[in-house]
Amino acid sequence: MRDHGGNLDGAIRTFGGNRASWIDLSTGINTVPYPVGSLTPEAWTRLPERSALDAVEDAARRAYGASCAVVPVSGAQAAIQLVPRLIEPAQAAILSPTYNEHAAALRAEGWQVTEVSDLDALEGYALAVVVNPNNPDGQRHAPDALRALAETVELLIVDESFADPDPEVSLVRGGADLPKNILVMRSFGKFYGLAGLRLGFVLAAEPLAAKLRAMTGPWPVSGMAIEVALRALNDTEWAAQTTRRLQGEAAQLDAMALRAGWTRKGGTPLFRTYATPDAAAAQNALAAHHIWSRIFPYSDSWIRLGLPGPPADWARLKAALEGGA
Repeated sequence: MRDHGGNLDGAIRTFGGNRASWIDLSTGINTVPYPVGSLTPEAWTRLPERSALDAVEDAARRAYGASCAVVPVSGAQAAIQLVPRLIEPAQAAILSPTYNEHAAALRAEGWQVTEVSDLDALEGYALAVVVNPNNPDGQRHAPDALRALAETVELLIVDESFADPDPEVSLVRGGADLPKNILVMRSFGKFYGLAGLRLGFVLAAEPLAAKLRAMTGPWPVSGMAIEVALRALNDTEWAAQTTRRLQGEAAQLDAMALRAGWTRKGGTPLFRTYATPDAAAAQNALAAHHIWSRIFPYSDSWIRLGLPGPPADWARLKAALEGGA
């Protein structure tokens, strides 16, 4: 099994307790989710109509400020699995370190993958992948720089899963046209705190969008996902309030980490990554308080934390950090 955040079962096996006793900060998922409310019976009992899919595509287009085609998928991960089949396998490059599923999905489909550390090093490949803002360091790249990069590759994949509270980095913001060789991924579950819904969107120009639709089939997402997304994506007031809250709480988390002797390496309003003297020791110290975090195989010092939710969780994290985590 590949290593990810959210592997709380493994933490419980090692450190004890049960799911109710743990605070899971190992992912970048908003811990104060959108209030779903009750769903209509039709969301459960009927296959989604084309009109419902059209409606959720329009809602996503408005929410993201896009003018291009929108293709719903069952989470950004589903899009990652489809990308390797869009063009014939060849040489791909990924701006790294980043979310490891991009490389894993490409290699599984026969691509030769090179991981590079500089945006310019992606030039000339058949396929290039940039996560913007990046996970786990939050590195951002200006849309103009990515458009220039697209002119040098056959297909550019830009994963904007963490862009909701950072809309200025998005390639589609303001209705800008997408070149025909750029595919943008958006996650619904992270910002709206509903990862279990399994919903995401791919934004692309035609005919790339048409090729994706053919790959996803007539019912790419569930009726429940459509109904919830229509409410959430159209609730601009909730999105604005949530962005302000996340920005303020991210600064609050930075202050707590600084007092603990950690140094901020980067992040987004949905997560923070810090340098510590010993990441594994820091993770274990937090786990002793039943607080789960994320560390990385390529760094002995980096630890990533999502933002706690209710005040009691903030108080537990504060006490754990003050206790020498």
